[in-house]
Amino acid sequence: MKLIIVSGLSGSGKSVALHTLEDLGYYCIDNLPAGLLGSLACELNDTAHPVERVAVGIDARNLPHSLQRFSEIIDQLKLQGIQSEILFLTCDTDALLQRFSESRRPHPLRDEQLSLPETIDKERALLESIARRADLFIDTSKITVHQLRDQLLMRMVPREENRLSLLFESFGYKHGIPSDADFVFDSRCLPNPHWQPLLRPLTGIDPEVAAFLDGQAQVVEMYEQIRTFLSTWIPAFERDNRSYLTTAIGCTGGQHRSVYLVERLAAYFRDQYPLVSIRHREIS
Repeated sequence: MKLIIVSGLSGSGKSVALHTLEDLGYYCIDNLPAGLLGSLACELNDTAHPVERVAVGIDARNLPHSLQRFSEIIDQLKLQGIQSEILFLTCDTDALLQRFSESRRPHPLRDEQLSLPETIDKERALLESIARRADLFIDTSKITVHQLRDQLLMRMVPREENRLSLLFESFGYKHGIPSDADFVFDSRCLPNPHWQPLLRPLTGIDPEVAAFLDGQAQVVEMYEQIRTFLSTWIPAFERDNRSYLTTAIGCTGGQHRSVYLVERLAAYFRDQYPLVSIRHREIS
């Protein structure tokens, strides 16, 4: 059995994640008490027709003692021989406040004694035990539900055992650093195509920008050093049984240098890893 546990902050997209997994053939259950994970797995496994893929939503409405015991519960699943992965959806507070305002839905942990920002902080604290064990983080602060679905379809599609899924993401520092990245590299020191009038409206995907950056010695050096670093350390993450690895590269606006480097790195690693995806956060 393959078990995916979906958790995260209210308003971050958990329902979208569960619906997407359901479309991928997972048997989905929302808001399950964490203490029942082991019993559920046994029930679905010990039938005439075992369920091969299961997705379970666990959120802050759980009993507090179950959330506190979450690591113990996951370790027990491993002893039962059940393969599990944890998907955790996060989002910054400002984006969550806007979403609750637009939907006019109350927060599920609403408390008359707490403001909405305080309630969100309380929820973060309650879910910390799950976040610490997460295999895959997705920050939904700056993406739409459609982009979230696309990311999930790219990364959560049923994979061969022990195959690492790599995501290369470009971003602009002026819009904030992605909170779901494992490695972050800063390319703002490189020559900037923004200052070339003919290149300014283009992106790092365009051949004119790529040709400009290909001719810059600093760009070539940074690309080769990042490539060497990742080539050295990705196998260590594979040996540690990691399922997902996100490498983010930033420049000032997320339009040229970071996009170019992400495209080159993804092209290189696709020859070695079959599960490589790209996300250009600022030009999606």
